[in-house]
Amino acid sequence: MLLANANLISCNFSTFPSSLPPKTSLQTQNLKPRIPHSRTASKVSTFSKPHNGKASIFTFHKGHLQICHSTLNSQKPEDPVLNEGEPLKVENGGDEKNWTTSILLFLLWGALMFYVFTLSPNQTPSRDMYFVKKLLNLKGDDGFTMNQVLVSVWYIMGLWPLLYSMLLIPTGRSSKSSIPVWPFLILSCFGGAYALLPYFVLWKPPPPTVDESELGRWPLNFLESKLTAGIALAAGMGIVIYAGLASGADWKEYYQYFNESKFIHVMSLDFTLLSAFAPFWVYNDMTSRKRFDKGSWLLPLSVVPFLGPALYLILRPSLSTKPNSLSPAEPE
Repeated sequence: MLLANANLISCNFSTFPSSLPPKTSLQTQNLKPRIPHSRTASKVSTFSKPHNGKASIFTFHKGHLQICHSTLNSQKPEDPVLNEGEPLKVENGGDEKNWTTSILLFLLWGALMFYVFTLSPNQTPSRDMYFVKKLLNLKGDDGFTMNQVLVSVWYIMGLWPLLYSMLLIPTGRSSKSSIPVWPFLILSCFGGAYALLPYFVLWKPPPPTVDESELGRWPLNFLESKLTAGIALAAGMGIVIYAGLASGADWKEYYQYFNESKFIHVMSLDFTLLSAFAPFWVYNDMTSRKRFDKGSWLLPLSVVPFLGPALYLILRPSLSTKPNSLSPAEPE
């Protein structure tokens, strides 16, 4: 064979000894063109087609193989060079940040649970039970008038699970985790933010894609409805107006309840937590629907408790206009 004892010479490297095995030399250079088995040919030149900006000239001399490489815009000076056998390094900072956020949220949830069960005021347990029965209409008209601010907070707490359901389904679901969001949303009807925080810890974006057929089925057809968002906003505005019309004596009384009652103290903290986490989920939903550039002015409004996120739910674009294009925001 012609190349059996040939020396391999590169324009960029020194001549290799001819004692190298021919098979190893050829595989190292990844030579694909076949070499004619002609004993009379003394010189053969081959110009290979450019591939990825590289052109190669193979010149075969009798007894030697010379390879000349010509690079045309093939590599920038700042591009990294990966040597043979060197493993490819992948940056993993995003996952580390996600784990850091999850750990911080878990610590926050644990601290809240410890505070709720051990440190929160609990001076009036019997009165708390009476308030719960009155708010659930389990007590008849006994002549006692409930605090107007307390009634407002109670009823708006019943709307928060609906608002979070509209934010977390579908753009708050996890495609990288098998943990569904709906059990936490159901538990939030009773536990509020204390039930949602464990899901925030386990949440791993991005959300799964949504088919057009899924938009017409429960629960997306209900949660994506502008009518549902409008009812939530109208109900929230009515409750806020009702609380705003309360007298100064009602607000002072509510503050006293806050310092004495575990029920009212824990519920007030729950309202604060739900209001604090809502802007992030508004931002997540906004970026998932490719709406941040046009609707970024709604993000500052989302800090207004309940009314800001509810207003966003009315103005956000429908998922049907952006099918299968969800790309949520990674927490930094």
